[in-house]
Amino acid sequence: MATRLKRLLVGRALASHKAEHQLLPKRLALPVFSSDPLSSNAYATEEMMLVLVTAGTGALSLMFPIGAAIALLLVIVITSYRQTVRAYPHGGGSYIVSRENLGTLPGLVAAAAILTDYVLTVAVSMTAGTVAVTSAAPSLTPYRVEIALVFVALVTLANLRGVREAGRIFAVPTYGFVAVVYITLATGFVRCLGGCPVAESAGLPIEAHASLTLFLIFRAFASGATALTGVEAIADGVQAFRRPQSRNAATTLAIMGTFSISMFLGITFLARRLGIRVAEDLEHQKSVLAQIGDTVFDGGFMFIALQVFTAGILFLAANTAYQDFPRLSAILARDRFMPSQFRNRGDRLVYSNGVLVLAVVAGFLIWFFDAELTRLIQLYVVGVFTAFTLSQSGMVRRWLRVKGERWRRSLVINAIGAATTGVVLVIVSVTKFTRGAWMVIAAMPVFVLGFLAVQRHYASVSGSLRSRGLSAAVEASNTVVLLVQELDLAVGEAVAYLRTIRPQRVIPLYTGPGPLHEDLVDRWRRLAPRLGDLVALPGDRSWRSLRDYLRAVPREENGFVTVIVPEVVRSRSVIRYLRQAGAFRLKLRLFFEPELVVANVPLLPEEIVEASQFADRPVEPTRSVVIVPISAVHDATVEAVRYAKALRAAHVEGLFFAGEQEEVGPLLEDWAGREIDVPLSVVEAPFRDIGPPLLDEVRGHTGRGDTVVTVVLPEFVVSRWWHHLLHNQSGFYVKRLLLFEPRVVVTSVPFHL
Repeated sequence: MATRLKRLLVGRALASHKAEHQLLPKRLALPVFSSDPLSSNAYATEEMMLVLVTAGTGALSLMFPIGAAIALLLVIVITSYRQTVRAYPHGGGSYIVSRENLGTLPGLVAAAAILTDYVLTVAVSMTAGTVAVTSAAPSLTPYRVEIALVFVALVTLANLRGVREAGRIFAVPTYGFVAVVYITLATGFVRCLGGCPVAESAGLPIEAHASLTLFLIFRAFASGATALTGVEAIADGVQAFRRPQSRNAATTLAIMGTFSISMFLGITFLARRLGIRVAEDLEHQKSVLAQIGDTVFDGGFMFIALQVFTAGILFLAANTAYQDFPRLSAILARDRFMPSQFRNRGDRLVYSNGVLVLAVVAGFLIWFFDAELTRLIQLYVVGVFTAFTLSQSGMVRRWLRVKGERWRRSLVINAIGAATTGVVLVIVSVTKFTRGAWMVIAAMPVFVLGFLAVQRHYASVSGSLRSRGLSAAVEASNTVVLLVQELDLAVGEAVAYLRTIRPQRVIPLYTGPGPLHEDLVDRWRRLAPRLGDLVALPGDRSWRSLRDYLRAVPREENGFVTVIVPEVVRSRSVIRYLRQAGAFRLKLRLFFEPELVVANVPLLPEEIVEASQFADRPVEPTRSVVIVPISAVHDATVEAVRYAKALRAAHVEGLFFAGEQEEVGPLLEDWAGREIDVPLSVVEAPFRDIGPPLLDEVRGHTGRGDTVVTVVLPEFVVSRWWHHLLHNQSGFYVKRLLLFEPRVVVTSVPFHL
């Protein structure tokens, strides 16, 4: 049921080799990567005006000069990023450029800034879209938080369906917005030829609360500079373009810049000529763009169309962040600065974990700030210009280092970009610091420290996994402790498994309630005559007593101690199993005990019969196969292979599930370099999910009817609880997958770091 619902919402899974077909032509790349900078024209002029009107209506005369300065800044930044795109044809985001040319720390600062900006892009875009909706329907204002969160969910779902499909969905609102805005501007210019119409708000009294100072002008400039948000997205997402990637990305940047600059200047010009007024203390006021449309069209159909497309692109402007936040997170995860889960591609070849994390964090901000645009937008521009400045400074350093054809011209362009955006960064930081920008400024060092902590953890794990230099050629013994609470079908199943693997030593340990009666001892002897006598657990039979006993079990050199916890699985519901299974909780505790291997030998619902049919001599399988799934070759893998060989199976093999062909070569070299004397099979996992191919491999053996398969999982155990968040936990996934699979035993070989 869950799988069918997922297919309905997200679509059918795409194979890895189809990634090339998901690349975007320019006509789809423009709405995917430019919806944010294009949509910012719906509120950039308004944010600038909200600052100027605090000095009275006379200050509005500075609107167009400030707007022209912002447009010039847009030209500089877009020209600079076209240089970046050409220099980094595989993606030249702020993080990559800064880290390669300025060092790791500046690169991480740029990454923290741009990730923060992407989260705020979603929150601001959804909130601005809600403002557009409530401008057309003021009665919906009390529900603005709910409206914004609903659209966060819808855009998230669209992006989980894939980049190309998202581009098709968002093309109509984006191109529709551009077309309707140009029609609005053209109509306004034509009507102004004979004398401009006057907006309804033109006569509103605006009381001055501040003096017109240079600081206020800078604040207005900083607020209007929100028009630059999202400009870097194309440079971050070059790899998503159809080939030739850098040329197509540079062309798309130029088209986006032309649209954005012309719309921003046109809206700013008409807002001034039509006498539009806005103020923070006016309730239920229409946005500046809505007032322009209402004035030039006298209401009517075109005004409604403008509002619809404005709301549409504002909601969908978040798509820019949905494309680049997951992609940048995946790059940081590749470099071991973020959890490895961010590298995982979902069914539709998107980095779905990044998409979901972005949606949750942005949704929290919308809820926390009560979907108030003016409060959210104060946090917005600091991260943008931090990334701009570091990226352009990195490009300057690159030209000085690499030089190349026409490098002096490129150097000058990027130097102007770095200097200009650096000045703007200072202005934005100073003028918006007390209005909320301090939160972003304070958050960036915290993110950088988090990146470095994650990287240190991964470096420590990598060193620990390769420090011992274990050899698979060393023979291993296996002592098995079978926990017996009562002689039931589950214990019979475990005995059948023990007869298959023939361990060197078996300790049947009675852990049930009450004393160990002679009757129980006799029944055990009839059930397992060659597996030793049943002994009682000393002490009060608590977890502490069991733990102390297991720690005292003699361990041979290079040997293993395996604990088997028999259990009856009475339901195929995982949730019900977790609620009712005391055995599961016991195995979880045992997993974290050092030098213990934990084997899961469940009795499945279809194998349960009446107690009266219980046989003291259960039928034992005649053939044993051991499979060791691996993801990399290190000491934990070698330890698992050594254990697999100790099970004396008819067939032992390693399995590597390859989602990408380029993964295979290095892994085979590592396997050969360790001189592991067990065959390694490479199995294709075209949909990046190891579940179906693993089930196929297992059922290929169990389908014979006379074979039990032991799946040996190499798992490393980290020292702190939060370290688990940094790893994929594929072992838990495999255990859940195989829990209800008949004639399959899953064994964890923990490797404590």
